[in-house]
Order: sequence, then C-alpha cells, then structure tokens
Amino acid sequence: MAFSADELRVLRRALAIALHPTPLPDEDVQECLRLAGAVDEAVGEAGRLRTFLLADLVRYRNALPGSVSGYLELLQDALAGGYDPRPDDLAALRALRHRPVAAALLERCQVLAERSVRARLAGRTAPSAAPAPRSRLLALPGGRAADAEPERPKTPAAPPRPAPPSERPAPKPSEVFPPRRPVPPPQQRAAG
Repeated sequence: MAFSADELRVLRRALAIALHPTPLPDEDVQECLRLAGAVDEAVGEAGRLRTFLLADLVRYRNALPGSVSGYLELLQDALAGGYDPRPDDLAALRALRHRPVAAALLERCQVLAERSVRARLAGRTAPSAAPAPRSRLLALPGGRAADAEPERPKTPAAPPRPAPPSERPAPKPSEVFPPRRPVPPPQQRAAG
C-alpha cells in the first residue's frame, strides 16, 4: 500500500497523537477519519482484487492442460500472496509434474497443505481466501470526545464530507502489484 506525502503527514501526526494524547482540532480529526476511510477503501479493493485473482486461478485450472503456463504463474502469485492450496490444485499439479516448474510447485504446495492441515488439527484456523476485516476507527484519543462534557446530550456527528475528486486518484492494479520478473531456472544461474 502506498501513501501520498499528505497522507503520510496525517498518519505521522495520528501516530504521534496516539503516543501522546492531546486535544485535537476538528480539522485534524476529519483528516484522520478521511485517512481511515481511504485505508478501508484500499483494504476492500485489495480483497476484491484477491477474489478476482483467485477466480482467475480457478478458470485457468479448469482449462488445463491448455493453460499450463498461465495457471502455474497465477498459482505462484497466489502462493506468494498467502493462498492456501486446495486439493484441486494439488491434483492439477500432480497431473503436470512432468514439467519442472509444476514439480517444484507441487512440492511447495504439499508442504503448505500439510501445515494447513496440522494447524486445523491443532485447533488454529488456516489462512482464509478473504482478508480479515479491519475494525473501524471509532475514536481518537484527545479528539472531540475529550472536550465534550458528560452532562450535555450527544448530538449525532455530521457525516464526513466526500473527498474532492481533485485529490489523488485510486491506484491501478499495475501500480499496486508490479509485474513479476522472470527467475532463471536453477541450472542456468551462474555461481558466485
């Protein structure tokens, strides 16, 4: 996740306030809330992209053997992102194990699948396909809530203003996930 210079300034200030709580001006509270909203939106977008990539992986797996190279590349990307290989992936890799890349992926997936099974048997949950939801930012220490008197009835807060469209646009997937660089097979690497 990348932050703009302005977002980093707000984040730095929010972290400083978290370490040394002081009353905040309304403008600072609104900036922190906007930043929290932007982070929530980025997390949601990452979840949607992950869902799309996993659906793409399933499509490539269903189109095997004609989509071998695309499937193996997508599986490597998914594993790098924390994907827990499914039994269908292991079966597909077993059918393709005559290819060196597929054989190496099969070994890696078997290790990951074994860890996942052991974790489930031990009572822990395995990594899921969807990212865990992040809790919403409810209050900032030293913000408007610190200035409020307990006797006054609380009025509902005004909804945050939508960010003007002239601010930083949402990043493209190619900016968030740079293209993979090909790695030469082990036998072609030079020593030293």
